[in-house]
Amino acid sequence: MNEEPVTLDADAETSMAASLFNGAWTLLENPNRLPDDDLMMVHMAHASRYHWGRVGTAVNVVRGEWQCSRVYATLGRSEPALFHAQRALAICEANSIGDFDLAFCYEALARAHAVAGDSDEARRWQQRGSEVAKDVADDEDRELVLGDLASVPT
Repeated sequence: MNEEPVTLDADAETSMAASLFNGAWTLLENPNRLPDDDLMMVHMAHASRYHWGRVGTAVNVVRGEWQCSRVYATLGRSEPALFHAQRALAICEANSIGDFDLAFCYEALARAHAVAGDSDEARRWQQRGSEVAKDVADDEDRELVLGDLASVPT
């Protein structure tokens, strides 16, 4: 099969990236996920990240990497959770992205280390995230990140 790849216009690709991100998030929040749902969640998070990498900003890419990390952490898979958390942080640092997104990168690192059984590192990243979260400009965003940081099982 030597078919040409399908090319989407930027609006369609942006819509697809957002829809996949939201679909993965819906599955993350579902306490009654089945094994097939877990697999679908992984694929959706990666597909969303792929499309954001083609049409999104650095912030979109950070959030895509964060979501991949969160999906893997939720599934108890520490190595890919840590990999994607580190990628998210590297993109934040390379693009001077702070505030909400930086705090969530620290949350992802804390969660990935917790899943790996490294409580000391999990607490260290949790503390860094809490420090950054204090300066998150939007009150709702600040409460969201602080709540997620508090939910990290250290």
